[in-house]
Amino acid sequence: MNVEQARFNMIEQQIRPWDVLDSAVLSLLAVVRREDFVPAEHRALAFSDIEVPLPEGERMLCPRVEARLLQEAQVQRHEKVLEIGAGSGFMAALLAHRAQSVVTMEDKPALARFARENLQRAGIVNATVREGNGAAGLAAEGPFDVMVLSGSVAQMPKALLQQLKPGGRLIAVVGNEPVMRAVRVTRLSDAASQTKELFDTVQPRLRGFDEPSRFSF
Repeated sequence: MNVEQARFNMIEQQIRPWDVLDSAVLSLLAVVRREDFVPAEHRALAFSDIEVPLPEGERMLCPRVEARLLQEAQVQRHEKVLEIGAGSGFMAALLAHRAQSVVTMEDKPALARFARENLQRAGIVNATVREGNGAAGLAAEGPFDVMVLSGSVAQMPKALLQQLKPGGRLIAVVGNEPVMRAVRVTRLSDAASQTKELFDTVQPRLRGFDEPSRFSF
């Protein structure tokens, strides 16, 4: 496999056509080695438009979704970021290149270990992997400027919104199959927030978040 050609094709044929036009994001995707965050047995799939399998039955987000979420987060160099769902550590690596610091939470031990090893091998020193469920956030280390949920939830988690600084953004995929939508919620004050709908997608569920009852009386 010609790795650099495959990387170029991923950016130009999958990511750019999906309205990812931020030159800084596109440049970052060209230099952060996605193939180093993919299990060795699936390395040939690193640049494919699929959710690459990970340890413990999990999957990476596909490249165009990762890129779009990164673009919509609008992370700045002075900001502190919390990610829920470390996966392979690739999204944390991308965020770390743009942020002051990143904490990424993962509740499956083998996956947390995999993400930690990938980030260390890539020389990422400002991203930390925490083992544990991220549904309650990480209030002891907040507030955060940006939160990214690398997976879907049934409804917007209010506990996480409370851990955002004023002006902070939470990026999440919200809803139930077959209709889910990526949204960006900006916290304006203690009592007010603004929600922008970004794009439709279907993503794997994050564990530990509330699911509304399917029964009504």
